[in-house]
Amino acid sequence: AVVLVVAGVFIVFAYNTAGLKSTEGYPLIAKFDRIDGLNDGSDVRLSGIKIGTVVKQQLDPKTYLAVVTVSIEPGVKLPLDSSAQISSEALLGDKYLSITPGADDAMLKPGAEIEHTQGSVDLVSLVGRLIFGQASQQKKDQDTTKDGGKK
Repeated sequence: AVVLVVAGVFIVFAYNTAGLKSTEGYPLIAKFDRIDGLNDGSDVRLSGIKIGTVVKQQLDPKTYLAVVTVSIEPGVKLPLDSSAQISSEALLGDKYLSITPGADDAMLKPGAEIEHTQGSVDLVSLVGRLIFGQASQQKKDQDTTKDGGKK
């Protein structure tokens, strides 16, 4: 019985320390062209501090954009011209939604849309383009050298 109680206390402590609790607050939506790596339960951060949680993701069938619904802590009010960006914790780390506050005096109402968004960057595609782009450039340089600079 003592072992079970200690295990239960440890689980509760780990759950509270990890910050996995869902944020109760007001909903906002944001539309992105790509949300690679962002999951339900991912953090929403402002200045590096968790202020919310990603609640829901769905595809808009008309625009084919990813619609992300987040829950923001009730004490955090965001200006109307705030922007959202999908960021990484590290080079290959977990993704989170980063909010940059705007300067507008009006605040976003519950259920409002964050208009200014920047989607996820596909790192593998960028590396592939860099590698293959340099290889094709080297081939062009070799062809130019063989032809005596004529093209």
